[in-house]
Amino acid sequence: MSAVQEFNEYRQRMNDVILGKNNLVLKRLWNLDTNTYESGALDKTTKEMLGLVASMVLRCDDCIRYHLGKCHELGVTTEQVYEIFAVANIVGGTIVIPHTRRAAEYWEELMQG
Repeated sequence: MSAVQEFNEYRQRMNDVILGKNNLVLKRLWNLDTNTYESGALDKTTKEMLGLVASMVLRCDDCIRYHLGKCHELGVTTEQVYEIFAVANIVGGTIVIPHTRRAAEYWEELMQG
């Protein structure tokens, strides 16, 4: 099983467990997150790119994988992804470099299909 498939299956399984507990606050948080990335004054692609930069600066590997997957689905190019990586490293500093390595590895897997 690829890292992409493993991540997506785990994420879905655990989201189902968490949301299945019917906690109203968590359900509202998940809904707010979903709605945040819908097109508005900014299009979905731009919002996913922003989410990726923020995730890298915050050093959340799961979030990085999620936003890379969404960027891939939305047709973001490798050249664009590496510019996103550059912004994240400038904003976040060298502490972001290990996350950039893992992000690059995950992007390569996404590109292989």
